[in-house]
Amino acid sequence: MSFELPPMKYDFGALEPIIDARTVEIHHDKHQATYLKNLNAALEKAPQFFDWPLEKILVSLDQLPAEIRTAVKNNGGGVYNHNLYWDSMAPSHASQPVGSLAKAIEATFGSFDQFKAEFEKAGLGRFGSGYAWLSVDPSKKLVIHSTANQDCPLQENLTPILVVDVWEHAYYLKYQNRRAEYLSSWWLLVDWQVAEERYLAAL
Repeated sequence: MSFELPPMKYDFGALEPIIDARTVEIHHDKHQATYLKNLNAALEKAPQFFDWPLEKILVSLDQLPAEIRTAVKNNGGGVYNHNLYWDSMAPSHASQPVGSLAKAIEATFGSFDQFKAEFEKAGLGRFGSGYAWLSVDPSKKLVIHSTANQDCPLQENLTPILVVDVWEHAYYLKYQNRRAEYLSSWWLLVDWQVAEERYLAAL
């Protein structure tokens, strides 16, 4: 079975006014859908890998035929990263981290405000296209980092907890070149309950 595009858990307009409905529609139905189409096309040359979860494929690229490895890395990463991005947001949300993640953020970064500043710095510092992440490392510590293009934390032996997309297509219609404004506004959309669930699962 080929991979399928997961449905959105909210309407395209649910993230207004922070992210406009047209951006969400194009981002999901065009950009992510294209990654999915290209991933499936690449894997048709080695269909046995359709039986693997996408996460396993992305950390086992050396087991794929060399001729499809780059296409699977780029397009599989595009599908995986976007799935986490959409899941990191919700129209109704808590404005602050909750539970164990809230305590870990304060212990690791000193305060929620300091964490936000470092996270936004990672997003602003990503030259070109990519993502900023909060992940858990093998020692179960929280780390802020960024990845280029469609690389994902799994390939760095990190477990992702929270992600923001800083490709221009994620924000350009509303914010144009104002990535900093997009990042500072994005906190109003974070689904901290989902982040808490991911964090507990990573432990």
